[in-house]
Amino acid sequence: MTPLELVKHYHEQTKHDFNRYARALGYMDWANQPDPFRRYEDAPLYELPLLAAGDEPVSPAYESLFTTQPVPAQPLTLNSLSRFFEYGLSITAWKEYGGNRWALRSNPSSGNLHPTEGYVLIRETSGLPLPAGLYHYASKEHGLEHRWHGSNEAIEALLQPFPPQSFFVGLSSIHWREAWKYGERAFRYCQHDVGHALGTLRIAGAALGWRVFLLAGLDDRTTGALLGLNRLHEFDQAEPELPELVCVVCPVPTPLPPLAPPYKGGEQNVSIPLVVDQGVLRQWEHGDWRGKANRLSRDNPIPWEIIDDVTKTSWKTSTEQSELRLSPDQERSGIERASSPDAVSSTVSAHQIIHQRRSAVALDGHTSISAQQFFTMLERVMPYPDRPVAQRPMPWDSLPWDPTIHLALFVHRVDGLLPGMYMLLRNSDPALKATFQQAMHEQFAWTVPDGCPASLPLYLLEEGNAQRIATQVSCHQEIAGAGAFSLGMIAEFAASLEQHGPWFYKRLFWETGLVGQVLYLEAEAAGVRATGIGCFFDDPVHRVLGWYPDVQFQSLYHFTVGGAVEDHRLTTLPPYGELSERRKDAG
Repeated sequence: MTPLELVKHYHEQTKHDFNRYARALGYMDWANQPDPFRRYEDAPLYELPLLAAGDEPVSPAYESLFTTQPVPAQPLTLNSLSRFFEYGLSITAWKEYGGNRWALRSNPSSGNLHPTEGYVLIRETSGLPLPAGLYHYASKEHGLEHRWHGSNEAIEALLQPFPPQSFFVGLSSIHWREAWKYGERAFRYCQHDVGHALGTLRIAGAALGWRVFLLAGLDDRTTGALLGLNRLHEFDQAEPELPELVCVVCPVPTPLPPLAPPYKGGEQNVSIPLVVDQGVLRQWEHGDWRGKANRLSRDNPIPWEIIDDVTKTSWKTSTEQSELRLSPDQERSGIERASSPDAVSSTVSAHQIIHQRRSAVALDGHTSISAQQFFTMLERVMPYPDRPVAQRPMPWDSLPWDPTIHLALFVHRVDGLLPGMYMLLRNSDPALKATFQQAMHEQFAWTVPDGCPASLPLYLLEEGNAQRIATQVSCHQEIAGAGAFSLGMIAEFAASLEQHGPWFYKRLFWETGLVGQVLYLEAEAAGVRATGIGCFFDDPVHRVLGWYPDVQFQSLYHFTVGGAVEDHRLTTLPPYGELSERRKDAG
């Protein structure tokens, strides 16, 4: 089979159906559960400050992240870097029950297993007491492990094309953390967890007035080299860790001011390259590498050859010379939340929303939301691809491709909106609507619901109670029918893979994770709660919508939003209470 055929084979093989679930171990091997915290033994650890809500830099209002008036850019300091990782990848609380304790993090994860690791590559910066180099973010310690200290010249050459104080942040996946529980479907979950983390990093940047751009032109070999993941001898006894992506973080205001060379303030446009110079990259083998990856499980991981195969066939070998053009006088576009009696106060901080985000375990089956809240949530996931990438709303200004994910919605309890099945097309292109209409059931109405904003391509397909069907296709999970609404994220599957190649398979899931992260925070802002649903019956969803057995569209991720049922048996503990006490004692 060709690489593209192998990727499609993986996708077909790992589908759930009413009579067949994707293969997994079949039981929980608790004795071999992977450690959720990676460490690099013997790598120096630099502690990041444990900041309170009112410490500098103070969080802006949550609503301000999405408005046309940008948040003032914070300088790059130890405090602002700490905030960035706090909002992006840190622990936000501990839960405790029956003698067991587990951490919740700002980036959601399937089964709370957290296969995603974070890295930062930074140069020497005035006001930032960190040596230049590559660091691994240790979330349990809220610190940076210094993995590589090379020549300042190499790092400067790598970051030279970007605005002053810019740095790289990278993400990787440890497939075993998900495969331990979910078996062969784990590769999917790792990828939409990458999308969740990309979303938390972009939103963390927005809270600091920073821009975050995916370096989409990189190939995976380069990404692995930048993150030190190609040094296999340092993972000798440890579970494999795979490179996913690198972003550039630009701590500069929007609109961009006149910048230092090579930027010239008088130019009409500023170009940010989305590739890395290979000559500079070759210097990575030199310098001082530190630390060896810890082993996460007692025994060797259970082998899943199909995951190894899809990892190889979705490996990105191409390098694109794309550019992101930024005008010095441009402003970011945004969608203002319309005021309404049930809207959350605009003074609620991003800090509060980020820290209180939880994945709902159960929904109450009666809480509703208003139509205005529903429309606002959908507006926040709209990337508006007719605009230049850098002028799209946050967080969609971080992705350089046009939207490939659309939402099939099961509306249950939205005041002022008929219950039933809906479709949100995240691209208002009339040709796309016609393609969906032709693929789906002929009886679908495709009418615009009353009160829907003109900018929102939302269509009522079929009126009626959709709770039962939403529950059935989501692996019979009641949570899909007990909320205000649930949804399936529908990918332009065949066309996207044929256009870009098998490596784009992962990016389809990244986009679903980014959609999910926005919905997570929007649910909190609306006073309800959300959760992702990775277990759903793939082709039964497609039969409900009408295109089975055609594979031009595929459902990749499900989601639900509603009133949460709290489990009062659980004790909630602060994220770094014990660590804070230890630091005080040590100081």
